[in-house]
Amino acid sequence: MTCKKLMPSLWLALSLMVSTSAFGQTQILDSVVAIVEDDVIMSSELRDRLDALTLSLQRQGREMPEQEILVRQTLDRLILESIQLQMGGRAGVRISDAQLNSALNRIAQGNRLSLEEFRVKLEQEGKSYQSMREDVRKELILQRVQAGNVSQRIQISDQEIDNFLESEEGRKMTAEQYHLVHALLPVTGETGSSADRAAAARVEALYERIAAGESFEQVMNSAGTDFTGGDLGWRSKDDLPSLFSDIAPQLSVGETASPIRSASGYHLVYLAEKRGGEMMIQQSNVRHILLKPSAIRSDEETRQLADELREDIIGGDDFGELAREYSEDIGSAQEGGDLGWASPGQMAPEFQNVMDSTKVGVISKPFKTQFGWHILEVLDRRDEDVADAMIRGKAGEIMHQRKYQEELDAWLRKIRDEAFVDIK
Repeated sequence: MTCKKLMPSLWLALSLMVSTSAFGQTQILDSVVAIVEDDVIMSSELRDRLDALTLSLQRQGREMPEQEILVRQTLDRLILESIQLQMGGRAGVRISDAQLNSALNRIAQGNRLSLEEFRVKLEQEGKSYQSMREDVRKELILQRVQAGNVSQRIQISDQEIDNFLESEEGRKMTAEQYHLVHALLPVTGETGSSADRAAAARVEALYERIAAGESFEQVMNSAGTDFTGGDLGWRSKDDLPSLFSDIAPQLSVGETASPIRSASGYHLVYLAEKRGGEMMIQQSNVRHILLKPSAIRSDEETRQLADELREDIIGGDDFGELAREYSEDIGSAQEGGDLGWASPGQMAPEFQNVMDSTKVGVISKPFKTQFGWHILEVLDRRDEDVADAMIRGKAGEIMHQRKYQEELDAWLRKIRDEAFVDIK
């Protein structure tokens, strides 16, 4: 590896990037400022990046660093990008136009624009849409190269997750949270006064309408403008007003508590959502046979074969044996078509719909997904609490994100130290 500090020749190259010819015209000069493995960084690249960075800092109102520091840091970033892009090229990392368009769409949507509106806006600002596309393509390649090399360096043990969940931050993350909406009818009279009794009767009548099936929102919209209150947002029990902290855990989602009297008046409290605690989902134990159309079997012939196998199973043939013989799902065929316990959202939408609507022990009619034609049987169903698995998964994600930046910095230093870099 060869690496030099910024030398006077670099400063000279930067200062000569713009000069005046004998004819008084501005002439852009270009030169190599660094050799990075099999790539070169030109002074024009450095100048463009410096211009963009300077404009960004000015727009953010941030203090500009000293010019020498800014140039050094910018060049170092270009060197690191070059090293990673070359690694991506050797590894065959490619970003398709569809993936690139999807990323650009997300950027446009973040600016509340369509992709075409975003392109027009860039051009109105004197920027090149094609250059923007290439910048985004490079950034996506960098992300893939980094993720592929850094994620494998991160190991998170069960003990680390346990320790995190036992910390104050972990306990707060796993605490039950409630999304409450409340309405208050203020009362100025003493308890038992005519004003108090009238208010109590009015709120009770509204509560009875809600209990009879009307929505909380619909009832309160018709209640009158003298009600106050509103959405309390997501809060843990400890963050709720003391008046509601004991009530919220007793409510089911969508339930309204009976009227509550406080010094301010009468409250109606509605639990809109709840998270944390138990999280029950229905899982199905399912098996299937998959048949795929091919050059020698048309789509209709494949459907007919699926229907014949269904009739054979109904007639007494063993589902598992037919799955082992006919199913083209290599992941489940040797298991007799058994897919194990499936959770909502785990299967293709068409498969999910048929699975959900098929009773236990019934063989479905043939149906089609993107993978081919299926018949399935639901062997059993159960309600499963997945809260613990989801909480541990979330804790693992948090810890992974924290370790990622640390490992990324270490990896970037490593590849920089190992690369051939010659700064001119």
